[in-house]
Amino acid sequence: MANLKEIRNRISSVSSTMQITSAMKMVSAAKLKKAQDAITAMRPYADKLTELLQSLSATLEADAGSKFADQREVNRVLIVSISSNRGLCGAFNSNIIKQTNNLIDNVYAGKEVSVLAIGKKINDAFGKKGIVIANKSDIYDDLTFDNVAEIAQMLMDKFVTGEFDKIEIVYNKFKNAATQIVMTEQFLPIVPIQQDENVNLDYIFEPSKAEIVEELIPKSLKTQLYKGVRDSFASEHGARMTAMHKATDNATELRDQLKLTYNKARQAAITNEILEIVGGAEALNN
Repeated sequence: MANLKEIRNRISSVSSTMQITSAMKMVSAAKLKKAQDAITAMRPYADKLTELLQSLSATLEADAGSKFADQREVNRVLIVSISSNRGLCGAFNSNIIKQTNNLIDNVYAGKEVSVLAIGKKINDAFGKKGIVIANKSDIYDDLTFDNVAEIAQMLMDKFVTGEFDKIEIVYNKFKNAATQIVMTEQFLPIVPIQQDENVNLDYIFEPSKAEIVEELIPKSLKTQLYKGVRDSFASEHGARMTAMHKATDNATELRDQLKLTYNKARQAAITNEILEIVGGAEALNN
């Protein structure tokens, strides 16, 4: 059994760790509320815009179509992986890394695959492999629609010029503080919805369809990427809050066990001292 000084040092160390994890939990909880409100308010708009885009894309083949809906043979793939800049958030980052590796090794095996990193953790994981074309980790320093739109515009330009034949987004979708769902969404080319025979797609467009395509599709793509980053941002704080909550509980349990061990050792030491005193007194009497 460890001596009393060692146990006291461990109790002090665990108590300090517990204070840190508890503080991190409270900070993440405060940030989560703001991030959750932002993504909750944004989703109805983003979903409706996507619905309009899909309805429009279902009629594109009748005309010249859109440059963003160009279906090509897939040889060069770009994966936009969204992680966090910091750790201590459970399996949040490892799930994204695992899914990205799955796409590279299995789904697009034999293809030329590149990664655009949004988050330092994903850049650290794939940077040494030489497949990261850009690191946009600084986006979290000022997470605004305009800054994310610049990244989306760069992706659209790379697709239109033929640098990549397909672009996928991998991110954590926020469900609640304890649950994040790993999502893989096709960013480009646009996937038109399957036409339902019972749905009337004979629309009258005002302004012209060409003008709507020119304005709606780029805006929808920028919104899609922004929603992915916002989802990931909220998921990060939810995952970190949950991880720090569990860490605090584990530290509390360990501290209580150490205190029990310390009290037992202290009681044993006191008993031994009493026995020594009694034994000495008996020896003097004899």
